[in-house]
Amino acid sequence: MAGTAWALLPPVVAIALALITKEVYLSLLIGIVSGALLVTGFQPLASVETTFSIMGDKIGGNVDILIFLVLLGILVALITKSGASKAYGNWASKVIKSKRGALLSTVLLGSLIFVDDYFNCLTVGTVMRPVTDKYKISRAKLAYIIDATAAPVCIIAPISSWAAAVGSSLPEGSGIDGFSLFIRTIPFNLYAILTIIFMLYLIIRNIDYGAMRRYEEKTAREGEETAVSGEELRISGRGKVIDLVLPIAVLILFCISGMLYTGGILDGAGIVEAFANCDSARSLVLGSFFTLVVTFLLYLPRRVISFREFCESFTEGFKAMTPAIMILCLAWTLSGICREEYLDIGSFVRGAVGGSALISMLLPAIFFAVATGLSFATGTSWGTFGILIPIAFVVFDAGDINMLTIATASILAGAVCGDHISPISDTTILASAGAQCNHLSHVSTQIPYALTVAACCLAGYFAAGFTKNGWVGTLVGLAALAAVLLMVGRNGKKTEI
Repeated sequence: MAGTAWALLPPVVAIALALITKEVYLSLLIGIVSGALLVTGFQPLASVETTFSIMGDKIGGNVDILIFLVLLGILVALITKSGASKAYGNWASKVIKSKRGALLSTVLLGSLIFVDDYFNCLTVGTVMRPVTDKYKISRAKLAYIIDATAAPVCIIAPISSWAAAVGSSLPEGSGIDGFSLFIRTIPFNLYAILTIIFMLYLIIRNIDYGAMRRYEEKTAREGEETAVSGEELRISGRGKVIDLVLPIAVLILFCISGMLYTGGILDGAGIVEAFANCDSARSLVLGSFFTLVVTFLLYLPRRVISFREFCESFTEGFKAMTPAIMILCLAWTLSGICREEYLDIGSFVRGAVGGSALISMLLPAIFFAVATGLSFATGTSWGTFGILIPIAFVVFDAGDINMLTIATASILAGAVCGDHISPISDTTILASAGAQCNHLSHVSTQIPYALTVAACCLAGYFAAGFTKNGWVGTLVGLAALAAVLLMVGRNGKKTEI
């Protein structure tokens, strides 16, 4: 059955079950087992053995990614415990003098915490909520700003858990470095770029429309409604603003230094050559490890947290990253069962669409739409691009790096878009919790904004596919957004700044 239409069964089963059940873990596992049954001639015991054999091989080849996620989780737990985010909030409340300033400060903090979206959602909400309440900004608006600076920022940040996950989703033996491809997709990740521009325009012009405008008008008249219960950050330390900023800055510096080191900078390689040849996963591990060492030296001598609290952060950080690790392991295994030595999905897909120029041109837009729908239904970006990126690789091989980059960017953009509007998405739920906003209020006010940007993205990916030029797609997407913002500026209602 290798190289035939049956090779499509594992991803189709995974996608269909995910859409029906909304359970991504079980759906991925059933998709994997269905592929293993095809490979082994429907021998149950052999298929289970094949499943875990592939999983073991894939985990062994990507163990650096898993170590990085654990170390990052520990670092997030440490910064959370330190109380540094609360110190930032106290400082911000003294500096900020207007509604626009409060919103822009929320964006700034959300952009600063780009290493992980979970950490972003809870930290930004807890820190900025008292400030935004002071200027009668609705919790729904705060939740939108939090959500729009979480995944959309992480997906274009080279030093983040998302970059590591995307790089590890590439099929084995593709001949392309995952980190290099991720960097290539950044200018063409339309949903992330356009969402940030769209959000900043609304803040600077102080314009809202749809359900969001109604919430803002009500809050301006009556103040914020009674806070709903939400997940709060557990703060036990005496941290200052520097205890938030310095670990993040050190993480970025050490990860970049790690890339230069693994790329051979000490062996005489130039900076560009070192970045091109670096081991990105190992670099992230080195950077996060040495950041933990610096954080230890920063916190404990000053008694920001106790030694016991420092040690407790190890288990807490590991627990926080368990869902992400599980999704990655299953997505890697699904990709493995579809590769050449098993079901060889590539031969069938290339034969089916490779000869059609029209389908090839439409694929970036199709990938974006499918990724948006799948991510919306399942509530996970990581599971979505874990399923779809290997399919993009079998349609556009390494020899067509231009279209492969555009297709991958469209998948990443769609995955974030669907995650952004999904009511069952973890980041959507955490944004509601961080802002202490009613969850359905957050979803209902955010969807019109997200779909507005998604329509502009779709136009951009149509243009990119037909011209086979990602920059043209980006320009078309920007032009479409400019037209939309012009209409919003005319018809949207301003509120008091």
